[in-house]
Amino acid sequence: MLSSTQSLKGPLSSSALHSLRRALFLLLSLFLPLGTGQLHAQSKKGLQVEMVGDAIALGIDHAAINVNLSQLIVPSPKPGQRTVSWQSNNEIYHFSRHYLRTLERKIIPLSREQIVINAIILAYRSNDPEINRILLHPKFEPNAPNRLAAFNPTSEEGRKWLHATLEYLSHRYSLPQQTFGRISGYIIGNEVNTHWWWSNRGEVSMEEFAEEYHQVVRLMHRAIRRHSSFAKVYISLEHHWNIRYPPANPRQGFPAKPFLKHFAKIVRDAGDFDWHLAFHPYPEKLRDPEFWKDESANDSPNTPRITFKNLHVLTEHFKSPHLLFKGKPRRIILSEQGFDTPTSPDGEKIQAAAYAYAYRLIEQLDGIDSFILHRHVDHPNEGGLRLGLRGFSPARKKKLIYDVFLHANRDDWEKHFAFALPIVGLKEWPKGTR
Repeated sequence: MLSSTQSLKGPLSSSALHSLRRALFLLLSLFLPLGTGQLHAQSKKGLQVEMVGDAIALGIDHAAINVNLSQLIVPSPKPGQRTVSWQSNNEIYHFSRHYLRTLERKIIPLSREQIVINAIILAYRSNDPEINRILLHPKFEPNAPNRLAAFNPTSEEGRKWLHATLEYLSHRYSLPQQTFGRISGYIIGNEVNTHWWWSNRGEVSMEEFAEEYHQVVRLMHRAIRRHSSFAKVYISLEHHWNIRYPPANPRQGFPAKPFLKHFAKIVRDAGDFDWHLAFHPYPEKLRDPEFWKDESANDSPNTPRITFKNLHVLTEHFKSPHLLFKGKPRRIILSEQGFDTPTSPDGEKIQAAAYAYAYRLIEQLDGIDSFILHRHVDHPNEGGLRLGLRGFSPARKKKLIYDVFLHANRDDWEKHFAFALPIVGLKEWPKGTR
């Protein structure tokens, strides 16, 4: 809290103003009914959170966390195993208390700060055959590159578990008193248009995959709505728009645009509901953060890719009549994307400039609700990519992007972004909205 002496010394710093605004926002929230409506974030700044205290200090307004159902469900509890029980359709289901507590080490403190939390719902291959039988698509390829499977909508057992699990999560994380925190969005799977790598169910046609994914999204949406009227449900797509991921054959990956059109038609034909989009507009080349030079991202509806360079193509496309819900565009969040740190002497400066430019572009786009950065900390097993605000070694040292990220949603952002203008080839930052 500022003392009276401090208040007389002159204008408040940007940091103090930001803290004061957040304190007022939290104070006002005490007089609003909790758990009954969608949070209204103060900015679009978000992070896939690893260090909770650091994320809060950075002033984020959005967060994304992975929820691995394979670690959550307990089909056959062992003697002494600590679980929580949930009744759904007159059957009892068990979930791991330990895994819930692990999730809540992030969810509870972030919720206290009124941060909008999105849960990325995943199913990794487990060492437990029973869990795999229930959750994983029966045509999952055991040697899939990342152990990530498509969900199993093919058996009654699988459907019941998926429904009960999402029903329980939506109940636990939308309680009015926020005992366990609040989840405001559920992202179903990961980058499903490149399913072989990120949502595997064996080789399959686009049409068949879209139908099965629709079944899962509809089932989970219905389960979530049992206890949460406000949480948004998102499908997950990556940046290959009119081309598929080059290493994929036509049965391993699909261009996002035709997949989206087919998915939307299936939903409409079966009865429309309010699904939204979690998109990943990584640069054209993952190891080159200079997205403004992307050659395969252009302003045409037929652009091969959609990256930060041409995200307006996506928001304009979502105004198409076949994608509207009750006459309005569905919402878009950017739930996973980041910028590599080149190994050149100015590598950190280029990474930071890329974030600065991307953030200013996102600020212009009304159709996008959040820009959730990946990663918080560099990961040693991410193919050599160094996407973090902090380095992995030594001691998670802050990179130049850290300061840019910190000030992105503060009043003094221009001072901290100014270095980036000549790097990205601009004289001033874009203004207005699109």
